[in-house]
Amino acid sequence: MNIVVCIKQVPDTTEIKIDPVKGTLIRDGVPSIMNPDDKGGLEVALQLKDKFGAHVTVITMGLPMAEAILREALAMGADRAILLTDRKLAGADTLATSNAIAGLLRTLDYDLVITGRQAIDGDTAQVGPQIAEHLGLPQVSYVAGVEYDGKNTLTIRKEDEDAYQILEVELPAVLTVLAPAFKPRYMTVSGIINAYDTHEIEIWGADKIDVDEKKLGLNGSPTRVKKSFTKPQKVAGEVYEVTPEEAVGLIVSKLKEKFII
Repeated sequence: MNIVVCIKQVPDTTEIKIDPVKGTLIRDGVPSIMNPDDKGGLEVALQLKDKFGAHVTVITMGLPMAEAILREALAMGADRAILLTDRKLAGADTLATSNAIAGLLRTLDYDLVITGRQAIDGDTAQVGPQIAEHLGLPQVSYVAGVEYDGKNTLTIRKEDEDAYQILEVELPAVLTVLAPAFKPRYMTVSGIINAYDTHEIEIWGADKIDVDEKKLGLNGSPTRVKKSFTKPQKVAGEVYEVTPEEAVGLIVSKLKEKFII
């Protein structure tokens, strides 16, 4: 069983601040981490490797510094790592990103592709499903449980807002995984040593993925980020100690003040 896990290096959003003048993210001094949902997806792949002897490849698209999360994935137990990096990929939105990653995947042998549900720096939850569409594969999103019959079928627990579904999907397929459902394993000392001494990160450029350059980077991105801003603070509310009957009249009067009724 060959599994490919798509991971992304993201800024730690607990440290992110917004430039009040430019309305852009201040990234200087902000640590970068492996996207949490992607790390949950990697754990799913490694559990399948533990049980069925799967071969796990991790891929990422980004700057050369993204090599750090690939080393982390190798130290956790992945077998192969590919970094897709090229100036032609700069400025990509979700569509251009998924086009590039799908192009990379077309060159690999895989039975299963796993991504995180979404990245914490964008929160779009679009790239995984778009990859599945580009490749013409069945997909299951919001995955919180995976069982494999050892042949060709996965049984998936898919979480919804207020319920869950149990689905079966035949391989090859794409899954997008929820981080809270899978606790990632820690890197081992031997794993860290092997990640640096035994494994090499494969560096790929845009010329290796056979995708029309018009579909890559800024040129292939139909959307643009105009401005980023923090959610405005709410003003302090008022507390009233009244009877239920008085509360009804108070609520109605407040709704009228706001021209809601």
